[in-house]
Amino acid sequence: QHIRKVHPDARTPIIIVGNKADLLHARQVQAKEGLQLADDLGSLFLEISTSEDSQGVCDVFQYLCKEVSKLQHAGSTDRRRSSIIPRPKSPNMQDLKRRFKQALSSKVK
Repeated sequence: QHIRKVHPDARTPIIIVGNKADLLHARQVQAKEGLQLADDLGSLFLEISTSEDSQGVCDVFQYLCKEVSKLQHAGSTDRRRSSIIPRPKSPNMQDLKRRFKQALSSKVK
């Protein structure tokens, strides 16, 4: 909801992920609620457990990467005007880039 509020025109892939699926006795959100939220947002709902199988986490990221790739290819005819999430305009962007590069170079030495 936050992404849709901040970037109403952005086409951002969203996945609702329920974690700790192996701890059914400690469940705080029912699967039905997760499915309903995902349906309301037009997204996917998954329940995963990293203690049982870390593949679920990989599946989430692979799905998101595929969706982002689809969106980029769909809008590749006019890359300048279309972006998944528009970059915020900041007067300090150049300064932030410079400071980030300095921090990285000091860590590498």
